[in-house]
Amino acid sequence: MPLAFTLAELASLTGAKAVEGACVAPLTGVAALAEAGPADLSFLGNVKYAGAVATSRAGVILVPVAFAGQPVAGQAFLRVDNPSYALALLCSVLESRLWPRPPAGVHATAVVAGSARVDPAAHVGPLCVVGEGAEVAAGAVLEARCHVGAHAAVGVDCWLKPGVVVGDYCVLGARCRVQSGAVIGSDGFGYEPVDGEIRRIPQIGNVVLEDDVEIGANSTLDRARFSRTVVGRGTKIDNLVQIAHNVRIGRQCLITAQVGIAGSTTLGDHCVLGGQSGVAGHLTLGDRVKLGAQAGLFEDVPADGFMNGTPAVPFGLERRLVVLSRRLPDLFKKVDSLTASLDSARRQPT
Repeated sequence: MPLAFTLAELASLTGAKAVEGACVAPLTGVAALAEAGPADLSFLGNVKYAGAVATSRAGVILVPVAFAGQPVAGQAFLRVDNPSYALALLCSVLESRLWPRPPAGVHATAVVAGSARVDPAAHVGPLCVVGEGAEVAAGAVLEARCHVGAHAAVGVDCWLKPGVVVGDYCVLGARCRVQSGAVIGSDGFGYEPVDGEIRRIPQIGNVVLEDDVEIGANSTLDRARFSRTVVGRGTKIDNLVQIAHNVRIGRQCLITAQVGIAGSTTLGDHCVLGGQSGVAGHLTLGDRVKLGAQAGLFEDVPADGFMNGTPAVPFGLERRLVVLSRRLPDLFKKVDSLTASLDSARRQPT
């Protein structure tokens, strides 16, 4: 689907504070500064790439309002408060044109239980299954092969990509977006050793996603052993993340790829967990806690804590320990030298 924007349209969509220069052709693509051509828009989202602006062939570049450079001939600058966010505004428009919302209705190959309630303004795609007593609200989109279990609820304007599973009794608030392969409401990992055998503990709770939650591809959120596993409003979860039973995640958190959170742990609001970090069970993380990539956390963290390493310790201490660990070989050499000197001194006749 061809897309083209004039400079005036781009200025309007991105909220530009000023326009400098002029591009020679309609803009049809978005590319990095070093790769862009005259028909591409690019942006300066990180000051470390400022030097690349002068050599970029991009037709239009989003730059901060205070950026000192000037466009070359055939190029335009759009000065904006936040180039990265301005690009996001444009990409939102691009996304809606590249992947327009499909028409309302239920595909002929979908299976919808007689007691399910599918709003006439929802879209249920090919080979979807909507179970007994389930609800699919107005504006919701279920792409091909989605499964919505018995008595589950998919809220207003949710978008489920192909192959999403929403388990029985699970609830999605408004405008949730779930990528392919995600499973919401798989059984929690609940077992008990009894008489030398491992017995399954039924998981009778559910999962609740509050409004505006997004879940990445192939992530899994386990239903609670009892009560609820909860993801707070506006939280974004990356691909390949495991959220265990009875976890409670606060509002506006960022959980990046391959994170694992063990059962019954609670995260406050605005927490950020770096890639491949792991959080043990039954812990409490306060508001705005941050974990570095691959951190392994085994203790509670108060609000505003920044932890790193395995086992995780406060970030500043972990950085000092890393520096000191690099000095260990020299330290051992000095200890060996001092030991040899002391041994030699002891062997000297008195």
